[in-house]
Amino acid sequence: MKTSRRQFLTSLSMLAATTAFPVGAFSFGAKEKLKVALVGTGIRGVGFWGRRLVENYSDILEFVGLSDMNPGRLEYARNYIGVNCPVFTGFEEMITQTRPDLVIVCTKDSTHHEFIVKGLDMGCDVLTEKPMTIDEQKCQEIIDAERRTGKNLIVGFNYRWSPYNTKIKELLSQNVIGKLTSVDFHWYLNTYHGASYFRRWHGQRESSGTLWLHKATHHFDLLNWWINSDPFEVFAYGDLEYYGINGPFRGDKCRTCPHKSECPFFWDITRDNHQMKLYVENEQYDGYIRDNCLFREEINIYDKMSAQVKYRNNVILNYSLTTYSPLEGWRVAFNGTEGRVEAWLDIPYHKEVAVSQDELHRAEMDQSAHQEEQSEPIITHKLWKDFEVVRVPFERGGHGGGDRRMHDKIFKNPEMDDPFGRAAGSRDGAMSILIGVAARKSIESGEPVRIAELTDLEPRKIRI
Repeated sequence: MKTSRRQFLTSLSMLAATTAFPVGAFSFGAKEKLKVALVGTGIRGVGFWGRRLVENYSDILEFVGLSDMNPGRLEYARNYIGVNCPVFTGFEEMITQTRPDLVIVCTKDSTHHEFIVKGLDMGCDVLTEKPMTIDEQKCQEIIDAERRTGKNLIVGFNYRWSPYNTKIKELLSQNVIGKLTSVDFHWYLNTYHGASYFRRWHGQRESSGTLWLHKATHHFDLLNWWINSDPFEVFAYGDLEYYGINGPFRGDKCRTCPHKSECPFFWDITRDNHQMKLYVENEQYDGYIRDNCLFREEINIYDKMSAQVKYRNNVILNYSLTTYSPLEGWRVAFNGTEGRVEAWLDIPYHKEVAVSQDELHRAEMDQSAHQEEQSEPIITHKLWKDFEVVRVPFERGGHGGGDRRMHDKIFKNPEMDDPFGRAAGSRDGAMSILIGVAARKSIESGEPVRIAELTDLEPRKIRI
């Protein structure tokens, strides 16, 4: 039986900042539609948090406002999402006039905190894209606002919801390798996907906080969830040695670059009608160039990163992120007192990958993809025994099937029991970004950085 919007708000209140894990999720129904406002109409906002919600959940929610600093992009976004709600270049004006129940934040990473805090202070619950924010001061502002207002924040960590990642969580929860002692996790971005970060605003640390925050927050959230403990201390290395000033040549942007014929990274945005209409046709309003040169001199983030993280339960994590790999994929291995679990996705040497490297990221982001007739292996290897292969159903699209499952849990089946605790609140968002913040500080200082020194969040109790 469907419930009212009032019941949705009551259920959402369970996502308090002080809880160790979110214990509830959104809960609402069709008697009165949830009023949603979106701030930030870039590609993630208009697609995943815009058009997809309209296409799948219009019976239970409605968009009452869209906000962005770029008026041209706003108009295109309204048409692309398929709504007729008012649009605003001023966020506070939108909230005051439309009084939404829920604000979805999809702006540039460095401004997430601004809209999260304002949304909470103006009486709204908030859902934000990852990363929650980009430094410890902004993180503390968010923590304080959630405490002060009694309103709640949820972070859209979709990777938790893929069947493959959930199976890893299930195996670890069953103690198949005894007490967990160490983890090795390595993520490889190929020269299509990895390069794209350096074309965009993500290539400047003042906007993205570096890829320690924008990209690695996904990985650190998975690891915190898998390891089931808070991070304690971080030591890291990182450098910029491939993109930015290291390039053999540079131009103004790909469209006008004189090096098109010789640059293997040339990207023709004019072949993408959606991005042309969303970005290129609206450059006049804010000057944002979507196909910037990835060798431009103002790039100041790292393109190779490695960290060692000690957790409060004494698990040691070895992590790396590579941004110019010939392959797009990842590997993880969990070592325990009774054995080892190994998992990986899209490593072409293990099996023939069905899609080319340039198509891999687009396929992963495709929200229309359905369940594919295939599976991927996870290896469990007990001490003194032969290894076993666990086959897990696998979907290519929507971040391994995580996007659809997360949306369904939030908007469609909020009362469904979830033994894996996949709903993520502000504390999860904080712990994921604080590893990245600590890594960045460690690189700059040459010293290990303790997580507890960054905010006033109390360590949660270790679960045995």
